[in-house]
Amino acid sequence: MSRGLIALSLALVAIRVLSAALVVIQPGFTDAFYYVDVARRLAHGQGLTADFIWNFLEAPHLDPLPVASHRFWMPLATVVQAAGIATLEPVLGTFRSAQAAIVAVAAFVPAVAYAAARSIGASSRAALVAAGLAGLGGGAFAPAWVTLDSFAIAALIGTGFFIAFARAAAGDARAGAICGLLVGLLFLARAEGALFGVALLALAFRPSSRAAGVAGSAVALAIGAAWLLRGVALGGSPDLLARTLFLARYEDFFAIDPTGTVDLATIITTRLGALGSDLVVALFGLMAFLAFPLALGVRDAWRRPAVRAFVGLALLIYVAEGVVWPLHATRGSYFHSLAAFYPFAMALVALGGERWLASRDLPTRRLAVGGTIAAAVALAVVGLSTWDTTFNDGYRARAAALDAIPAGSFLAIDGAAWRWIADRPVFVTPADGLDAAACVAARYGATSIVLEAAHFSAYDGLYRGDPVSWLAPPIDRGATRIYAIRGDIRIYCPVRASPDTGGVAAVP
Repeated sequence: MSRGLIALSLALVAIRVLSAALVVIQPGFTDAFYYVDVARRLAHGQGLTADFIWNFLEAPHLDPLPVASHRFWMPLATVVQAAGIATLEPVLGTFRSAQAAIVAVAAFVPAVAYAAARSIGASSRAALVAAGLAGLGGGAFAPAWVTLDSFAIAALIGTGFFIAFARAAAGDARAGAICGLLVGLLFLARAEGALFGVALLALAFRPSSRAAGVAGSAVALAIGAAWLLRGVALGGSPDLLARTLFLARYEDFFAIDPTGTVDLATIITTRLGALGSDLVVALFGLMAFLAFPLALGVRDAWRRPAVRAFVGLALLIYVAEGVVWPLHATRGSYFHSLAAFYPFAMALVALGGERWLASRDLPTRRLAVGGTIAAAVALAVVGLSTWDTTFNDGYRARAAALDAIPAGSFLAIDGAAWRWIADRPVFVTPADGLDAAACVAARYGATSIVLEAAHFSAYDGLYRGDPVSWLAPPIDRGATRIYAIRGDIRIYCPVRASPDTGGVAAVP
């Protein structure tokens, strides 16, 4: 590793620490809250379990707490954070120790970008530019590298895959096995990471790389099968397709019984809209102006198998996200998937820019490189500022409402976030409506319902002020309204709890 890369990496770690200390001061969004909620339990010896319900995928029969976690999201981010908590919690506290583990992972993003750039023919100077761009993250990934999510993890694994793929494509079976391991790990970080295995299958069909493709596929399948068998052992999720592929409305993802139907025209328009939206997200991730040197880099290095794999997998995941999971893709899933491609994309940007600037004079080259880095820094500041406004303000509003929430567990739209903020069991308000909410409250002994300005449409009437017999009048804390649950109200519950408590439940 060159001295320049070491110095750059240390400077970027300092930036990461500052952005964590000043901006990313709490998990921020549902995924991150979920990962750290479970990571705390895992670090304390309670396994992959959750003492809250963020989605009824994890409690399809209103199962008693704790429930098995990660029936939808993948576990690797939680495992990494749990390692940080187990090691550093006494010194840094739960959140900062989990974040320290992510910052440690993100510290290697510049190095893998540098290695990727060198592997496709960029000079050491151009590779340093790639490392800088990847480490800064532009407006999109600057906060992502320190959030309690899978971004930094996927970036390392995905880039490592492309670097190893070059040797696997040349027939190296050991490199193929390494690629398979990386595919398996990427799958454990992000479910769509399994699609990276398509590149290994392509190698298996070529005589010159068959051994590498078969070895890699076998390793990836073993890891993926082990995780899927865990899901089977837990009883599976019989309505997973209804909650992912066939959603009519995104909020139905949070219903106990998703029953929405969608017509063919809506299916088509939703997917076309997702493809258009995802294209904008990809351009934003590239800071728009980097699309040009990226295209040049792809053109100049097209003969390299890793570059062809990069382009093919990027297109495959773009189409899969937009066509198979359109409602999830437009709510962050596609942006998450870009992390696995980002450092290698910056390597291609550096290569394309270097080749394009080769015939320009020295002042022009310096201006172009300096301007690009300056723009990346400016956009990183904008990205961090946007993160602060988007997530920290909402966190503070929720924390300010805590004193008005009665003691005990409660229902809210974001069970994972409120579990962290309130430090007590929380259950997602079922999108089915108030009758289902009464069943959930009765089943788990909840004492209140918390509605925010953003809530499922079935609760519009309640939020506007329509009276509900088993709920007390609300207490307002800004845009948040807290409804205490009255006792001695009985309601018929079509949901059969496990263990079975019958169809009639008394709301406490």
